[in-house]
Amino acid sequence: MKFLQSTKGKMSLWLVLFFIFSVAAGCAKKTAAPEFAVNIVPNDAEQRVDILVDGKPFTSYLYSDKIKTLKKTVLYPLRSANGTAVTRGFPLDPKPGERVDHPHQIGFWFNYGNVNGYDFWNNSDAIPPERAGKMGTIRHRKIDKIVNGKGEGELDVTMDWLIPDGTPILQENTRFIFRAAKGFRAVDRITKLTAVNGPVAFPDNKEGVIAVRVTRALEHPTNKPITVTDAAGKATEVPVLDNKGVTGHYLSSEGVEGMAVWGKRARWVMLTGTVDNELVNLAILDHPGNVGYPTYWHARGYGLFAANPLGQKIFSKGKEELNFSLADGESVTFRYRLLIRSGKTTVEEMERLYQDFLNEIK
Repeated sequence: MKFLQSTKGKMSLWLVLFFIFSVAAGCAKKTAAPEFAVNIVPNDAEQRVDILVDGKPFTSYLYSDKIKTLKKTVLYPLRSANGTAVTRGFPLDPKPGERVDHPHQIGFWFNYGNVNGYDFWNNSDAIPPERAGKMGTIRHRKIDKIVNGKGEGELDVTMDWLIPDGTPILQENTRFIFRAAKGFRAVDRITKLTAVNGPVAFPDNKEGVIAVRVTRALEHPTNKPITVTDAAGKATEVPVLDNKGVTGHYLSSEGVEGMAVWGKRARWVMLTGTVDNELVNLAILDHPGNVGYPTYWHARGYGLFAANPLGQKIFSKGKEELNFSLADGESVTFRYRLLIRSGKTTVEEMERLYQDFLNEIK
């Protein structure tokens, strides 16, 4: 009898413990961070690939040869987790009050201003005929892989870097990893360049390498006259600039702020500002495995946000010189993360996010 009572007591205790753990597990399951579905959807007819997060647009990989000014592949537009566009609309979709300079600066891209003497950076439909013979074009060749998933998706593509006569001098194999979490979006770009049809030289040049052209609100305020678009999309000269809503501010991993980040080395640079009433942090993260690490920054107040590890002579005022090159058949790989984070982001949080990048991309 005592044995049965003791057994019943133990069973009751186990039932109570089981109930407590079940409730705790259920609560943990309910409060766990939701997994966002990342879907990559090819659209051959439009020459684009759309990247969706829980069915909502995040960005698109554009490779159209029908858009005259698009002389390279780009990700455009880029949006925050709340759907706020952080990239400039011009020239593909001009918005009132935007600058209309540099039509080759579209969305998020990777290229360089001097590759065997050809300029892959500045090419657009605004190039005069006398300069066309020195312009390079990057053309999409094929989609190699698509992986949809929870929290991240992958798009692998092959491109050709072409000189004006159509001869490829570089084959590009790029893996995009699109990441999504609450208040967080990111794009990892792992780009392998292989020299084809002979050696390839990358003399030190200011124009490069990984870049994003940001929306007007993320520019640094300025008093210099500019040309902007009006409500009808027409270019208009503005002698006295209205800086209302222009809130951009750069901060580097080395503590350099504002437009002083240009021409300085850093592991990462963060651009913070308010876009459509949303506090947004846009950051580019460099990787220790990259050539020229930590990179120099070609980040301008007018909205160009770029990292350039290959232009060392220009940025160091002649104290350093790289003149990177590849032998025929030789390859080099670049690894970067573009991070879009909603809400306030401290330096300590950026360092943690940078370590996440290093742990996830080897």
